[in-house]
Amino acid sequence: MGKLSKLIQKLLSHPPEARFEDVRYVLEAFGYVEIRSRGSHHAFENDAGDVIIIPKKGGKKVKLTYLEEIIKLLDLENWKYDTK
Repeated sequence: MGKLSKLIQKLLSHPPEARFEDVRYVLEAFGYVEIRSRGSHHAFENDAGDVIIIPKKGGKKVKLTYLEEIIKLLDLENWKYDTK
């Protein structure tokens, strides 16, 4: 199981918070790029123009509310890792 699969499983366990770097890794794996950072708020956009704003708590953590938004946006509950 690769890093992406492990991080997705971690997010799907609905932790109270997750590391910002882990969230960034998942978003980038799904084609999002960071387009702006102001203070604790980071904006990510994909090729379709979908934008998601992720605030960091204490400079390092992302709260559950935003993790749930990412799970829904990326449809992670139905995501299957393609090993081919």
